[in-house]
Formats: sequence, C-alpha cells, structure tokens
Amino acid sequence: MNFTYYIAQRYVRSKSSQNAVNIINFITFLVTVIGSAALFIVLSGFSGLKTFSLSFSNSFDPDLKALPATGKFFSIPEEAFEALNNLEGIVSYSREIEEKVYLTHKETGDIASIKGVDNFYQKTIGVDSTIISGNWTIDEKRGVAGVGIMRLLNLTQNQFRNPLVILVPKPGKGTLSQQTSPYNELPMVIGGIYSVEENLDKKYIFTDITTVQHLLEKDSTQVSGLNFKLNESKNISEVKTEIKKIFGDTVILKDRQELNSSLHRMLNTENLATYLIFTLVLVIALFNVVGAIIMMILDKLSNLKTMYNFGATLKELRRIYFIQGMLVTGAGGLIGVLIGILLISSQLLFGWVKIGYIDYPVELKLVNILVVLATIFVLGLIASKIASSRISKKLITP
Repeated sequence: MNFTYYIAQRYVRSKSSQNAVNIINFITFLVTVIGSAALFIVLSGFSGLKTFSLSFSNSFDPDLKALPATGKFFSIPEEAFEALNNLEGIVSYSREIEEKVYLTHKETGDIASIKGVDNFYQKTIGVDSTIISGNWTIDEKRGVAGVGIMRLLNLTQNQFRNPLVILVPKPGKGTLSQQTSPYNELPMVIGGIYSVEENLDKKYIFTDITTVQHLLEKDSTQVSGLNFKLNESKNISEVKTEIKKIFGDTVILKDRQELNSSLHRMLNTENLATYLIFTLVLVIALFNVVGAIIMMILDKLSNLKTMYNFGATLKELRRIYFIQGMLVTGAGGLIGVLIGILLISSQLLFGWVKIGYIDYPVELKLVNILVVLATIFVLGLIASKIASSRISKKLITP
C-alpha cells in the first residue's frame, strides 16, 4: 500500500488525543453529509417540478409543429399530403386552424381561442387523455372546452336548448354600418370537458376543422398549423430538413422545446440558481474541512517531524493531509447522496410530501447523482489542497 495513503486513512479512522479535534472532525464530516444530501434532494425536486410543469404544455404540443412564416395562416397544396405520407420518421400528422374568438352564454362573455382540428389530432397529440367529463366528440355543432371556460360562462355539458355562441369578426374592409352583422356566429354544444392547468383550461375550445374554416371564411387548404408525431428512433433534424423541402420558406418548424422556449428558459434558470445557492452553502461548509485538516496538522505535528526526520519529503507529508481531506469529503458526499436517494425513493413510493392533493413531484436521475458527486469532489479537492499547503519546511524543522 502507498505510504501516504496508508498514513492518511489511519488518520481518518483514528481518534485524536484532543477531544476538541475529534468534535471538529465529526462536525466537518456531518456537515459534508448534510450538504451533499440537501443538494441532491433539491436537484431531484427541481427535476420533478420541471417534468411536472412541462407535462401541462405537452398535452397540447406535438413533437414537431409547422407554423406560418408570415401571417396567421398558410395553405397546404394537395401534393404536399402525398409527400408527407411518404416521409420516413413521421408516425402521424394533423391539421389545425386557430383564432381568437368571443364566447357568449346567457349574457356572460369571455375571450378564448377556437381550435379546429382534424380526425388525426388525437393520434398525433393525445389530447383526449385530458378529458375529465364527457368524451372527445367534435363536429359542426359539438366541441370540447376547458373546465375554466365552463365555469366562467356557467356552461353545462350537452346544453342543446341554450348552447354556447361563438362570435368572430367578419373579414373584409367595409364599415360596420355597411354590414348586416359584423360577426360570424357559431352555436356550439359542449360534449366534453378537459382539464390540464388553470391557464390552458381557460384558453381553448376544440371543434371540427372544416367548421372553423367556414367560420373564419377560409378555404379547405388554409391552416394555422401542422402537427407531427415523430418516430422516436428518427433524428428530428433530419425530419425538419425533409419537411422544409416540401414547404420551402412558407413555414417555420419548431420542436416541443422551441414551442415552450420561455418556460424552458425559466425552469433552467431557476434550476441553475438553486444549484449555485446550495453550492455556495457547500463551499462555506467545506471551509470546515480546511479548519479540521489544519487542526489535525497541529495535533500530529510531532508525528510529522518524526516522518520528516526518517526521510519523508515535504511533498509526501502534504499529500498525506490532501488524501485525508479527499477521503473525508468523498465519504461524506457518498453517504449524503445515499441518504438523498433513500429519501427521494421513499417520496416516490409513499408520497410523504404533498402539494394539495398530489404528491410533490421528484425524479431520481443519474445526472443529479453525478452532479452532486462532481461538486463535492471539486470542492473537496480545493479545500484539501488549501489545507495541506499549510505544511511548510519551517513548520516541521526545529
């Protein structure tokens, strides 16, 4: 066994004759364990919150979406459908047309978005999984609305006698006085109710795409978006390139992350800020390692002088305490991560901590384990280097 490693691990296991030194060493080890466990738990919590937050938007966002490069709408030529059907990597695709509308029911009004979708929309996005009442039935007279819209307008399902009325301004350049009615109207019976999260629950009404095209006075080729569900084994960049060849510069293509770029940036910033804050706590905690190693150096000063007189070099003596510091921080980090894994696993299994009626979302991810261990290793390396450098020739020679 290497001489410096043998002495270092003996110092780690053995107790000092000074009780104060033993207490300081124990506190140093305990702080390292608690700090690494806390960092791992916080990172796991934020990973869970990120997935939980993105799950809301994922209910309405496809793997890839084509949007008009200019304006609100673009046309899909007939030959484009044949090209898309022959394109590898696409499991399914669906057309949609969306516009803001005014909703009115029993003298109560609200602004929302109507989204007309085709029969492949469910297969492409799977939005029907959010239905909490009724079913996904959309046609020229029936639709699906969010629970927030239903509450705001005091709507009930299958209200045939007093349906929801959807109003949208008529396109054109004439004045209001020249038109018999400035709005196109569409009576709508709500047959299904979806629920995802508060903002989305107040945003959409879904119905048949042909109905919305007529309401907006658009022809059958005009859409506001084209949704794609992709084969998981296919590279998304390759699929984007192939779709671009079909539509040219008339569309822009965005994947799920690009569709929610603001949300992703916010979550990543919060995650980074939390990591830096807890790393700062660990930096402060690992100053204890520096103090503890210096106390050990002073406590074992006579041993150092003896080893130096027997031929040990200054570099070897410093290496002893460097290894000792790394062993303490490494062991503390590993034990802390193990404690964190046990706590996160228990939350996943039993849901001890709750937000309202749901279990607090956490994720047990390998990347978080590696981040914590790497952080502890780097900070331990710096602390051990600083402390062991205190050994000088002047200190160990008469």
